[in-house]
Amino acid sequence: MGKITFYEDRGFQGRCYECSSDCPNLQPYFSRCNSIRVDSGCWMLYERPNYQGHQYFLRRGDYPDYQQWMGFNDSVRSCRLIPTVSHRITFYEDRGFQGRCYECSSDCPNLQPYFSRCNSIRVDSGCWMLYERPNYQGHQYFLRHGDYPDYQQWMGFNDSVRSCCLIPQTSSHRLRLYEREDHKGLMVELSEDCSCIQDRFHLNEVRSLHVLEGCWVLYEMPNYCGRQYLLRPQEYRRYHDWGAMDAKAGSLRRVVDLY
Repeated sequence: MGKITFYEDRGFQGRCYECSSDCPNLQPYFSRCNSIRVDSGCWMLYERPNYQGHQYFLRRGDYPDYQQWMGFNDSVRSCRLIPTVSHRITFYEDRGFQGRCYECSSDCPNLQPYFSRCNSIRVDSGCWMLYERPNYQGHQYFLRHGDYPDYQQWMGFNDSVRSCCLIPQTSSHRLRLYEREDHKGLMVELSEDCSCIQDRFHLNEVRSLHVLEGCWVLYEMPNYCGRQYLLRPQEYRRYHDWGAMDAKAGSLRRVVDLY
């Protein structure tokens, strides 16, 4: 069960509408949306009716203006409640699933109280992004269902895992790559995994991109190696926006849980 409330004005003011399920057309209930309160559930909002246009992912929390959900404007015309199932990831201090462990089932901005180091991980369900530092900072590591007996298995640079987030999944994925900043120059569109961007599209660098549907992981090198960056549905006008130090882009993978 979910609950989301849309407000016409900033700061949770003006006419409001409360919703608890999918809605293909929100236009009869409010003319604009400038703030939102999510009491429960994870939601995908859409700029246009019938789940079209820009997508915005929201989880429990207060969003006093549309910049807080990275909106391009005050248009929210449809919404979908994302089905939630139980997910689980277990962190172990030592290799081979030994030593002190901690089980987690949702986002955690600070894992430091639960273990001092992380040398193995077991993912029972869900797709996860791990971070080297608290508050979702530092090197990122994408993990899905499976056993990881040492940190080299998730391409870790060290045994430091200090925060994690559960990545929402969608049935469709679509993204556009651009050779120049601000979505200029050569553009290519992608809807499947790509093990080598250079071989497939003859792009040496990616300087901006636009995620239209689904979540993706961008890898610095081909064959899903090197530094990793989580991409959510939004516009990225320069490589700094996704946290990279340069425009290297070797491969792309959709966030899809595999069993």
